[in-house]
Amino acid sequence: MSDPQHQQNEGTEESFISHLVELRDRIIKAGIAVIVVFLSLVYWATDIFKLLARPLMENLPKGGRMIVTDVTGSFFVPVKVTMLVALVIALPIVLYQIWAFVAPGLYQHEKKLVTPLVGSSYLLFLCGMAFAYFVVFPTIFRVMAHYNAPLDVQMSTDIDNYLSFVLSMFLAFGVTFEVPIVVVLLVRMKVVTLKKLRSIRPYVVVGAFIVAAVVTPPDVFSQLILALPLIILYEAGIIAARLVVGKDEPVAEEEGATG
Repeated sequence: MSDPQHQQNEGTEESFISHLVELRDRIIKAGIAVIVVFLSLVYWATDIFKLLARPLMENLPKGGRMIVTDVTGSFFVPVKVTMLVALVIALPIVLYQIWAFVAPGLYQHEKKLVTPLVGSSYLLFLCGMAFAYFVVFPTIFRVMAHYNAPLDVQMSTDIDNYLSFVLSMFLAFGVTFEVPIVVVLLVRMKVVTLKKLRSIRPYVVVGAFIVAAVVTPPDVFSQLILALPLIILYEAGIIAARLVVGKDEPVAEEEGATG
């Protein structure tokens, strides 16, 4: 009687080991993709950093410049920026490796839902980063330069501090632009109903301004350019969720309302 049990344990152990091996292979492939893109871009690391710094440099007053306070900062900061750019470019490959690992354990309807959501999430995150770069950064730096003028102080920043700031902004706006995806998932998984999402609009507006006040610099313009897109994206999420519910589960909202 111990033989079947022993064979079952061996089968479970072999299955676990095979999953670990596959996970290792997927991680290696994802890492290779990032490294290949990084090596392809590292020659232009300085130019990539200059491109990242352009919104600040264009809004600095005459004579303003960026500074380096760390001995190795002028080398490592552009390399860090290039590595992050490589990660963003190679992210579809990384996401595919994750998808290939988890897909065998998903049901068919889950696969149909995950694929468009992952693609949409990537595109929306890129849109958030683009919005931060082309709209938010110039506005914030222009406002900060205006505040510094009456103080008669020279506006400059360390390149490492600048990198930390822009990364936090990229992350904040990238996540902000994921709001429609979150709303669709909540409705699709029946966590909330569309009626409930509409009823909490006033709280969402207040929450958007609170988040903007925490994340952005303490001026009205900076807070508005984060809070307003957050509110608009929430409404876009409701519309997208209505389309999903209307197509796949038309009675979901009615059931939630009657409950």
